[in-house]
Amino acid sequence: MAMKIRLARGGSKKRPHYSIVASDSRMPRDGRFLEKLGTYDPMLAKDDEKRVVMDLEKIKAWLGKGAQPTDRVARFLESAGVLPKAVRSNPKSAIPGKAMAERAKKKAAAAAAHAEAAAE
Repeated sequence: MAMKIRLARGGSKKRPHYSIVASDSRMPRDGRFLEKLGTYDPMLAKDDEKRVVMDLEKIKAWLGKGAQPTDRVARFLESAGVLPKAVRSNPKSAIPGKAMAERAKKKAAAAAAHAEAAAE
């Protein structure tokens, strides 16, 4: 059985509230889970201590049993010091899209024309 430590969404529309749960990876996101390990409330301020509440002993026990955290939960665990910081790289995020590249090209051409006009 492939175990995951992941988020299960609760709360009403546009007011999310998540539970950090240990679940079989084949179960639905908000479906059956084995144990609740904490909560995550994204509506709270980032510096609020109640934004992410985790039972670290239970999480360490599940990690010891082979459960894999999802990306978001892994980030929470890294900030809590349970997991080592992972190096992430997204080289495509720095490449502008088609529209932005076109605007940059037009802006460079306009700047070059303005520089030529000022030089004469």
